[in-house]
Amino acid sequence: MNAAQLFWQGDTLTRGVALLLLAMSVGSWVVIVWKAWLLRRASADVVRSLAAFWSSISVAEALHKLQAFDREALVIPMIVATKLEANGTLSSAGDKSQQLTRVLRDALHAALTKLHYGQVLLATVGATAPFVGLLGTVWGIYHALIGIANAGQVTIDKISGPVGEALIMTAAGLAVAIPAVLGYNVLGRVIGRIEAQLEGFARDLRELAGTQPVWQV
Repeated sequence: MNAAQLFWQGDTLTRGVALLLLAMSVGSWVVIVWKAWLLRRASADVVRSLAAFWSSISVAEALHKLQAFDREALVIPMIVATKLEANGTLSSAGDKSQQLTRVLRDALHAALTKLHYGQVLLATVGATAPFVGLLGTVWGIYHALIGIANAGQVTIDKISGPVGEALIMTAAGLAVAIPAVLGYNVLGRVIGRIEAQLEGFARDLRELAGTQPVWQV
């Protein structure tokens, strides 16, 4: 029996569970592949961007260099945020140190949001896919027992087939969950490394902008 026959012989709930597992698998793999590409590029870009910034003689020169390096716009928004403007609103209230802390925090949070995008999906799939598969298994075994009861006799061929088909749902749930969990953990480590670099740069940038008028260089 192939997968198509197994799918079409099931009832509505069984088909729904199978389609849900398929959707979860496709979604998690799309996120894993996309984020692996994005984080690989972002990891290299952040290193080059920070090196280019500190090797520049002015903010204007640094921003010009970073246009080619910071393709995911993780570093440039933090630099631009340090250009404080007095606009008469609460955003410009307080001393310069407080304003720098606020704008850099907001820029850093925006960058981290980009990096963490999709992690919730991987965590959700990794946590729920085994239980979704288990639901399909329990429902399949229930129908197998009903079929055996209606047949009036118990034989190996009447038990092994239906129960084996039901257990496939458990294996499918694990097959969906394991890549999602591994992807979440591996990508999370890369995100953590980039996050530490951006947080360190934000602190250094705050100290730099707070001690000298960098935008007037």
